[in-house]
Amino acid sequence: MTKAIAALGLALVLTGCAQEAELVPAPGETLPPPPYGAADPLTAEDLLELDPLAAPERNVELRRESEEREEDPFDLPPPK
Repeated sequence: MTKAIAALGLALVLTGCAQEAELVPAPGETLPPPPYGAADPLTAEDLLELDPLAAPERNVELRRESEEREEDPFDLPPPK
């Protein structure tokens, strides 16, 4: 009986994790003021977007085939 209640409780907790709703400030709180020169204040979704410097796009081609690496002058053996 207790296992069934625990499983039901766990199921209820997990269903709350997938809940999606529009983001709004907590009661009594406001969104930060708009940046200087902005025409409209930012929405919660705008504030959640990452700055390009925070999550840059990868622009380096990964090695897809076995290739000999170039000589690395800083690849030194460990000190004794």
